[in-house]
Amino acid sequence: PDVFWPELISIGSNTIIGYDATILCHEFLQDECRIGEVTIGERTMIGAGSVILPGVCIGDDVQVGANSVVTKDLPDGSFAAGVPAKILSNRG
Repeated sequence: PDVFWPELISIGSNTIIGYDATILCHEFLQDECRIGEVTIGERTMIGAGSVILPGVCIGDDVQVGANSVVTKDLPDGSFAAGVPAKILSNRG
């Protein structure tokens, strides 16, 4: 989790965060610093080595593939993977 702003992270019940996954609420760019809340729903699985960027909302029952970079919101029941993560299927 983000060591600077852990209070900006919300994780639902029965959610699994894989080994070495990173959840960021801040991002230092060349000329700016971006800060945003991250919300992860219930019964969601974040794959090992994945990175969740600031301001992202991940719904309930979502699966994120290993080593993915989540840059945008993911709706309930979706499966996303890749760099950047793209929705590959949706059960929602």
